[in-house]
Amino acid sequence: MPRTHRIEMNPKVMLGKPVIRGTRIPVELILRKLSEGASEADLLDAYPRLKRADIQAALSFAADTLAHEETIMGPRRRRTGT
Repeated sequence: MPRTHRIEMNPKVMLGKPVIRGTRIPVELILRKLSEGASEADLLDAYPRLKRADIQAALSFAADTLAHEETIMGPRRRRTGT
């Protein structure tokens, strides 16, 4: 079973944002804390219900989401000489 089974989106929990299943801990919070330099140990200490597998699931979920995102390029603007 993929790690992302640990992530749920329920309109009744955090307005449907992706959270760690059974908690109100948003995936976004985990990613933001990691990007700010928090370690896995810091997160596990700050959020006792969080497990190492939850952090890995949040990272996998973010990667999967970006992998399936479509980028639509608009027409290129011509640069004018300066």
